[in-house]
Amino acid sequence: MGLPDTSPVPKKDSMGMDYIAVYDGEDSDDGSITLSPGKIQRTGVKSEAAELRRIRTLVRAPGTIQLDERRVSVIAMRAESYVQKVADITTGSRVTKGQPLMEIYSPAVSSAAAEYVATMTSKAIANIEPYGRGSKQRLTNLDVPETVIAEMEKSHTVPLAIQWLSPRDGIVLQRAAIEGMRAQPGDVLFRIADVSVVWALADVAERDLGNIVVGQKVAVRARSYPGRAFMGQISVIYPQVNKDTRTARVRIELQNADLALLPDMYVDAEIDIGSAAPVLTVADNAILDTGSRQTVLIDRGNGRFEPREVKLGRRGEGYVEIRDGIAEGDAVVTSATFLIDAESNLKAAIKGFAEAGAAQAATADGQMTDGGRP
Repeated sequence: MGLPDTSPVPKKDSMGMDYIAVYDGEDSDDGSITLSPGKIQRTGVKSEAAELRRIRTLVRAPGTIQLDERRVSVIAMRAESYVQKVADITTGSRVTKGQPLMEIYSPAVSSAAAEYVATMTSKAIANIEPYGRGSKQRLTNLDVPETVIAEMEKSHTVPLAIQWLSPRDGIVLQRAAIEGMRAQPGDVLFRIADVSVVWALADVAERDLGNIVVGQKVAVRARSYPGRAFMGQISVIYPQVNKDTRTARVRIELQNADLALLPDMYVDAEIDIGSAAPVLTVADNAILDTGSRQTVLIDRGNGRFEPREVKLGRRGEGYVEIRDGIAEGDAVVTSATFLIDAESNLKAAIKGFAEAGAAQAATADGQMTDGGRP
C-alpha cells in the first residue's frame, strides 16, 4: 500500500504489517511459482494425477405419469341402440380382452343380422355369395364383435340382444352405460385403458436439452415408492420450449406390469448424460475459474507450481472433464489452489511495483545528471 521497499532481514512496515518473505528462485519467466517446503506444509497443498474415468452426470426433472394414448379404447355405438343389460363392471374395474361388458339391442344391427342369416340359409337365389358378403360387411361397419358374427354363422339365428365385449385388457376409466338407457350414435358407453405400459412426461431444463437424445435410458422414481426405480427410455422429445418455465417436455415409456404407476402420479426422472467412454478428468476443486478463463496448477515437484489454461467438458460426481491443456498423469493441485493463486498474484504485483519504482528512480537520476552538466 506504500512505496516499493525490500529488506534483507524480516521486518515490519510503518503500519505494523510483516514483510512477505521471497526466496531465491521463486520468480521465473514461464509464470511458475516456487514455494518453500514449510509454506507448502502450512497451506496443505495436495496434488492428484489427471486420470481417465467415466463421468456420470445426472439430469433430474420432475414429471407426472400419463396414459399411453395408443392403449386407450372407447366403446361407442354406431347406430341408435338400447342398453338391455350391463355386466357387474364399474369404473376402476380390471377387464380382459373378450370379457362381456353389456348387452345391446339395436334395430339397425338386428336388421343387418337378419339379412346376413337369410343369405346363409337361402340356396336358391342366384349370386347370393356377393350379397352375403355385403350383409356381413354391414355388421362389421356397425362394429358388431367378430365372435358374435361367428356365432350367427354357426347357429343361423339372430340374437335379440348383441353381447358387447371388451376390445383389450385394461382398467375401466369410464362407465356411462346404464340398463335401459337409449344410446345415440357416438355416445361413449365405456372407456378402457391398458396401463401395462405408461408414459412419464418430464420437464427438462432448457440448458440440458443438448445432452438428451431419443433412446436414452432413464430411471424414474415415484414419490409413492421410495427406494424403487422404474427403468424406461426416452421415446419423444417434444419440439417446443415452455416460455414461462424454460423447460421442454420429454416422454419416457415405462413398463408397468404390476400397475404400481397410476395416471397423474408425481415422479422424478433421472437421465444419465455422462460420457459413455472414459475421459481425462481432474477433481472439480482443482479448477481456478474466472468466468472467461479456466486454469489448473501443475505440480512440477520441489515446490514449483505452473498455471496451465484448460478447456473443460462435462462435470459430475466431483470431477470435471479436461478436453485440452494437460495430459494423463500430470500432477494437478487439488487443495489450497486459491492460496497458491493469491500468492502468485501478490508476488507479481510486488514485482511490478518494484520494477516501476526502479524505473522511476533511474529516470530521476538521469534528469539530475543531465541538469548538472555544464
